[in-house]
Amino acid sequence: MERHYYEAYDDRYRQVHGAGLQWEFPKPTPIVGAVMEKFGIEKNAKILEVGCGEGRDALDLLGQGYNVLATDIAPQAISWCREKAPKFAEHFQVLDCLHGERNGQFDFIYGIAVLHMLVLDDDRRAFYRFFREHLGKRGIGLICTMGDGKAEICSDPSEAFLLKDRTHQETGKVLKIAGTSCRMVSFSSMEAELQGSGLIILETGVTNAEPNFSELMYAVVRR
Repeated sequence: MERHYYEAYDDRYRQVHGAGLQWEFPKPTPIVGAVMEKFGIEKNAKILEVGCGEGRDALDLLGQGYNVLATDIAPQAISWCREKAPKFAEHFQVLDCLHGERNGQFDFIYGIAVLHMLVLDDDRRAFYRFFREHLGKRGIGLICTMGDGKAEICSDPSEAFLLKDRTHQETGKVLKIAGTSCRMVSFSSMEAELQGSGLIILETGVTNAEPNFSELMYAVVRR
């Protein structure tokens, strides 16, 4: 079966983990907690993470007692999280949010540095549609994507699985791993996408998640 270009992240995780390394720093993304506090997301709320990767944010929230279901397209990422925190293993599940769905709706859905890996317009629309269909009536969504709000950059999805040299942040080692994909858009483009998807924008801005991301555009949305 032909793989979707964004599944190249599974290759990247396997290659990095095979070298005995973790790709991301485990430091949680500050804006996740800030948005949860601002919009009153409580411990008993139903929370869904789309694209949890190596569990940077989900493990932090689970450790605080939040009810989080963390999902990712990459089976290797989910296996990594389950092995890293076996007591939370049931909270991590494989999910392609573009071609699958979860039963029920959620009080808070967040996706950190996921949208930029979706290059094709149809895939980005499917990502937004997943948020809209799975947010509860009073649910809040947080979408963060690489970019400064001005740049418009797009990679060739046909090259996502090609091996490229990437520097591992923590060790400085140069690894030959899947190049994956990237599309950065301006705020005007992102806002047009969100509005076209039927999501209501509550707040936008630029933040960071050092040392993983120096710049992240974000949007807080609801149905």
